[in-house]
Amino acid sequence: MAAHAAMQAGQRDDGPVADVAAARDSVVIHVLIVGDPRELGTDSRGSGRWAVPAEVIDIAADGMLIRSRTRILLTGGEGWGQVVTGQEVRTAGKLKPAKPGQVEAGVLVAATPPMRPDSQRKPDTQNKPEARHPTQGPADIPRGPAQLKRQFSSAAEWLQGDAAGLLPGMVTGDTTGLDESLETAMKTTGTTHLTAVSGANCSLILGGLVLLARSFRLARGVAAIVALGGLAAFVMMVGPDASVLRAAVMGAIGLTALSSGRQGRSLGFLCLAVTGLLTLDPSLGTSVGFLLSVLATLGIVLLARPIASWAPSWVPSWLASAVAVPLAAQLLCSPVIVALQPQFSSYSLLTNIAVAPFVAPVTILGTIAVPLVPLLPWLAIVPIAVAGASAGMVAAIARFFAGLPGASLPWPEGPAGIATMSLWSVGTVLLVWLVLHPTRVVSAVLWLHGRLVLLIAAGESSLRRRWTR
Repeated sequence: MAAHAAMQAGQRDDGPVADVAAARDSVVIHVLIVGDPRELGTDSRGSGRWAVPAEVIDIAADGMLIRSRTRILLTGGEGWGQVVTGQEVRTAGKLKPAKPGQVEAGVLVAATPPMRPDSQRKPDTQNKPEARHPTQGPADIPRGPAQLKRQFSSAAEWLQGDAAGLLPGMVTGDTTGLDESLETAMKTTGTTHLTAVSGANCSLILGGLVLLARSFRLARGVAAIVALGGLAAFVMMVGPDASVLRAAVMGAIGLTALSSGRQGRSLGFLCLAVTGLLTLDPSLGTSVGFLLSVLATLGIVLLARPIASWAPSWVPSWLASAVAVPLAAQLLCSPVIVALQPQFSSYSLLTNIAVAPFVAPVTILGTIAVPLVPLLPWLAIVPIAVAGASAGMVAAIARFFAGLPGASLPWPEGPAGIATMSLWSVGTVLLVWLVLHPTRVVSAVLWLHGRLVLLIAAGESSLRRRWTR
């Protein structure tokens, strides 16, 4: 894996694309979009600016045509917010070197909107892109995940309040309609992971499909195949970019850990998955999202079942798991989170536990509604309504806890913050164990008290013997 990563790094830093970027040449470039656009803000004219991850197919520069499969970051204005994963486009602009530590080989500042790959027959490498022919419009948007997301978002617009913007975010990861104040509240309460396609989404979908398949008396192996096929369809539906694929893999491992009870096997699957993902895309090694996803899954694999088993016998197993899973994930992720954002979300665990009953209806019913919207829109109304009501409850809970005193507290920065949060996590585990084992705690206290009494009595007797001499 290290050799593979080194080879890719060499291709990125010393390849032909890096050479063109170092010369800061004006180019005409043909790229494959490999991720969703990310809004950067607005320019001096008030127009939106976007950053789009892309893979080079070919570059025309200085009279040469260079073909190289290399990752770049593309920034542009008009039209770049509508490109989608898997789309091929051509544009002109200036290719610049990437910043140190950046995984891409360069950054292209696009001077034109995205065009169809065949819309410029004779690229001009002197920053004079051929004028658009009237029949040459912007690059066609393929019918696929992006269109499904837009249609689902439009279908949810009739929902009241926060649900209209939050439901698409929780189901497909489309947060364009999310209210800013709600986004702030979810950051404060540590629930922003709900507005992205995460391992939790994938675990819920897998679990639901397994239960559905088993209800038809299918064998366990067949049910697993059906569930994995359904998960693959979900990934294709929301867009098979790196973050979604990562979430699918981690979600499958997390569900395996919770359902099988074989910690060693789940840990082996996790190690294999991490190795495979890093081999396919070494740039994940620099991704904070990937690190948090791995840590959350590791916490679930190692700690979720033991913590759930600490609950008294009268506590339902589903309730014990609802508390154990977010706690296990949070314990391992918290040190990394405070390194990125030095603050402590006081009610993060309580908020995640409180919203847990509403996340499953949103994910499952929302996912059912997505393909129904373009096919049978009238039939999608019911699952959208129920999922929307659940999303509204998630928003209300997040706003409630975010409004409580001390919802967000300052935390030390740097290594000190990481160390103290690690100690806090260990202390939290001990506190949970103490609370859930009162009889053992009482027995231990009585035992210590008895030993202390004997020790004091022995010491007192020894002192008296010395004084009487």
